[in-house]
Amino acid sequence: MRFPSLNGVSVTGFWMATMNKFTAFCFFWTVAAAPLSAQAPQAPRPARTDKASAYYHAALGHLYAELAAQFGGRGEYLQKAIENYRLAAQFDPESSSLAEELAELYVQSGQIRSAVAEFEEAVRRNPNDVNARRILGRLYTARIREGQSTRMNEDMLRQAAAQYEKVTELAPRDKESWLMLGRLYKLLQNSPASERAFKKALEIDENDEDALTGLAMVYSDLGDTASASQMLKRVAEKNPSTRTLLALASAYEQLRQFKEAAETYRRALELTPDNLDLKRAWAQSLFAAEEYDKAQAAFEELLEAESNDLLALLRLSQIHRQKQEFAKAEEYARRASKLDPSNLEVQFNEVSLLEAQGKLPEAIARLKEILASIERRPSSFGDRTNRVILLERLGLLHRMAEQTEEAIAAFREIAQADPDSAPRASAQIIDTLRAAKDFAGAEKEAKAALQKFPNDRLIKSLAATVSADLGRFREAESLLKGSFDGKNDREVWISLAQVYEKQKNFQEMARALDEAGKLSMTPEEKEAIHFMRGAMFERQKKYDLAEAEFRKVLEINPKSASALNYLGYMLADRNVRLDEALSLIQKAVALEPNNSAFLDSLGWVYYRMNRLEEAAEWLQKSLARSTRDPTVHDHMGDVYYSMSRLKEAVQHWERSLQEWQSNAPSDMDQEEMAKIRKKLENARIRLAREGAQQKN
Repeated sequence: MRFPSLNGVSVTGFWMATMNKFTAFCFFWTVAAAPLSAQAPQAPRPARTDKASAYYHAALGHLYAELAAQFGGRGEYLQKAIENYRLAAQFDPESSSLAEELAELYVQSGQIRSAVAEFEEAVRRNPNDVNARRILGRLYTARIREGQSTRMNEDMLRQAAAQYEKVTELAPRDKESWLMLGRLYKLLQNSPASERAFKKALEIDENDEDALTGLAMVYSDLGDTASASQMLKRVAEKNPSTRTLLALASAYEQLRQFKEAAETYRRALELTPDNLDLKRAWAQSLFAAEEYDKAQAAFEELLEAESNDLLALLRLSQIHRQKQEFAKAEEYARRASKLDPSNLEVQFNEVSLLEAQGKLPEAIARLKEILASIERRPSSFGDRTNRVILLERLGLLHRMAEQTEEAIAAFREIAQADPDSAPRASAQIIDTLRAAKDFAGAEKEAKAALQKFPNDRLIKSLAATVSADLGRFREAESLLKGSFDGKNDREVWISLAQVYEKQKNFQEMARALDEAGKLSMTPEEKEAIHFMRGAMFERQKKYDLAEAEFRKVLEINPKSASALNYLGYMLADRNVRLDEALSLIQKAVALEPNNSAFLDSLGWVYYRMNRLEEAAEWLQKSLARSTRDPTVHDHMGDVYYSMSRLKEAVQHWERSLQEWQSNAPSDMDQEEMAKIRKKLENARIRLAREGAQQKN
């Protein structure tokens, strides 16, 4: 526990000014040796501030807290610490730090609920008791994540904010309470109130780092990245020390501005070049920014300094995996596993490495081994969270391997491991059934999930999607429009746009995207709107407008694999600018080498360039990862027909028609199916003719 400070004067400083070292030593042992049954001295509530008495009881409280820490949290010492801090707070009711120390002791002693009741009564008796409100606010804050729930208690959040609102009314110069209020409102996603609180703190201290970084977070939430960066730069410019640069880098990381974080860590490293922890943080930011060459060099330097640096070994394995240098990735993975074989992230990396190489059966088997080492119903929050993450990944791997029943079994186990994750598990099951083209099963699962979780937005959205799959567009639209709540309207508008896309109601889709666009603040949110608008224009054959939207996506995010692929495929499908199309698609495949849709696009552009052997190779790779896409089978038929492999062309066109017919009713494309039937008919005629010629 830190030594308390009373209105800027440290208790340590006070005692050293009034006692010599010998007196202080004797005082400590007098307190330590006092009978535990003795009562703390009682004092009537003073009519005015008495700082000397406050210092005295704060020092006693601190010493008892230290004794409690030394003797394993003994309750009698904690109780005496609480009693003395309460007296200190009575003698100096304007000290926010005393209220903070007292509240922290209640939390440590496990007396939160009884303390809440006590201070609620104190506030009821005297609504202007500012310290009681400070303590109550801190106790409510401690209960935000009380128990083992993965969700925040929003009621406690609101109650805590209400107390700190009252504290700032009664003590408008209490900077710490303004800061806490800003943090609470940010958690409540009330950005205007959070901004107001942080600005109030800055009025008291214009250089406060917590207020500046907190305000930067708020501006980031509002999509105002320029103001966010300005706040963060002020922090570093005012005091470019290692400490402030670290705080700035951490804030950049929270804003997911990893390049800026890496640059800030680099500046801090210039001040303390031998700090390995700082170099490790710098390397980690480079890795998160996907600056893989620089990150690789940094982690290799760390390994030279410490050959058993687990993080460096793990990240180097992941970097080489991203570069598809699998031999090196496996070498570093083996070294990391030898160093710490039970480390969950090290084990999980092995699964990801197998998956990246397309070894799905081996990846599934390894993941099952890891899961077997974790209890099926873990008691600790950490183990429960880990099991949910691993089960979800197992389900997704089974889905990728088109093992529908196994995927559903893995997702159902999530709800058993963590009931709070049951809605997400149900959502994954619905998506798995849709991927397997079992739309009746998906509808049944969606209805059951709606009954269990009627207020879950994701479940509502998926239920609407299933209704749209089945052609029940009004039902889907009605379900989604009932989800508008003023907080999550952007997501509702996006879901409506997707329903209208299935309906081919592009006028309403455009309107829904416009509404979603108005609510899109961050670059990532705007990127998603541009992408959906580009897809809408492409489906209407408005290719110039579609290309313009995909270019906007790439301006925001040059590494958007989906935009690179869509734009390249759109060019290849129209048989224009094929060299450019090839370059775009190759970039997409480099970013996501196992994406079956991207592999199909690469095969298709090679077909358009009449590079048939390469086209067949990439289309086969696509089909190895997804066997049920009618478009890939159609493309494969075209390639084999051009190679005069007529029987194989017929087989793939027949399979393409089967997959089209098993698609959702709303996804049926009669025009495309007619084209395939015509190609199939011509191929059969040609086969028959060639067969007759061979007989003759």
